[in-house]
Amino acid sequence: QVQLVESGGGLVQAGGSLRLSCAASGSIVSNNLMGWYRQAPGKQRELVARITSYGMTNYVDSVKGRFTISRDNAKNTVYLQMNSLRPEDTAVYYCNYFAIPIHQDYWGQGTQVTVSS
Repeated sequence: QVQLVESGGGLVQAGGSLRLSCAASGSIVSNNLMGWYRQAPGKQRELVARITSYGMTNYVDSVKGRFTISRDNAKNTVYLQMNSLRPEDTAVYYCNYFAIPIHQDYWGQGTQVTVSS
């Protein structure tokens, strides 16, 4: 089992910044993907960004150039720096951990990000 603890959500004005953190603990494997998904009211959950153990990243087009995902493998922690936030970024953000060797997914409890116009 892997436990994920998220922090850093909140309310911010359009154009502002927030930084999300997600710490993983438990049965961590070295070859994994960590990422952030979001779900807005009435919409499906979507991938925002993810990063491999080796630092390879990918982003949804709508956040490219504004969001940066990073990780600290020593701390088993992933970060999402969100700049130039827009009202359409408002959603619950979920941390995800995917253990590649065993194809196992784990999810955090979610953290609310609200961007006011």
